[in-house]
Amino acid sequence: MTTPPSSSAPSTMSAAPTRTPTLADAIYGQAVGDALGVPYEFRARGSFHATGMTGHGSHNKPAGTWSDDTSMALAVCDSIRRCDGRVDPADIRRRFEDWYEYGEYTVDGLFDIGTTTVHALTSGRGMDGEYDNGNGSLMRTIPLAFAAVTRADVAAVSAITHAHPISTTACADYVDYARRLIAGRTPIDALADGGPFTPDLADEPEESIRSGGFVLDTLKAAIWCLVTTDTYADCILRAVNLGSDTDTTAAVAGALAGIVYTVDGIPADWLAALRGKPVIESCLFR
Repeated sequence: MTTPPSSSAPSTMSAAPTRTPTLADAIYGQAVGDALGVPYEFRARGSFHATGMTGHGSHNKPAGTWSDDTSMALAVCDSIRRCDGRVDPADIRRRFEDWYEYGEYTVDGLFDIGTTTVHALTSGRGMDGEYDNGNGSLMRTIPLAFAAVTRADVAAVSAITHAHPISTTACADYVDYARRLIAGRTPIDALADGGPFTPDLADEPEESIRSGGFVLDTLKAAIWCLVTTDTYADCILRAVNLGSDTDTTAAVAGALAGIVYTVDGIPADWLAALRGKPVIESCLFR
């Protein structure tokens, strides 16, 4: 099992990691961010101020409970693990169905799922309408950054539920950006290497950052939180405090921040409070 920092370690770390980031860094980064955002989902920006891990709130769940964002990412992880490193969209779909129907890959049952995902899983096809560009495929995509896949492969995994080109392209751009971070590029430099955003993103004011469910808004907000902060904790709290789709914005930002700062940069008390660690560990591929 990935070893969390000791309770005597500093609560945040801004130093660059001394090792290559792993899938575990990204997944724990995502799960912690997701859990921090769950209590505030749907709440308007400025109506609350998150400062740490808490519980109940919007979904009345104990502190440290992650949502569909992490469950679906774990389903992708488990499929890649069981398929010996291959990405098999049919197998991934079956695991999504097990999650939806039986609560697999959850802490204690499914409690949050997007409309487009429901329609896709019940109809047996990815949804490709203009209004099917929520962030439901983006939030589960980070495992693909650690697998031997092409942009077309990433698009195919998105298209299991979100098949519109806006969504499939956003997922591929997310993987490309994450891979540049894995390779050691700084968050700003990784923007200069290509993608839908430029380093000027760091200069945008918070008022211009949207934090609803549209996939491109979530991708932009998550990267903005990363490039305007210097620690994992600051990045995630900024993401949550943007309001609205707090769990997904923080989950996507958390996966990226997990890569940049590794699990060692996640506050020890947040990791200690995280529920479902055995579920996470059982799904990771190496």
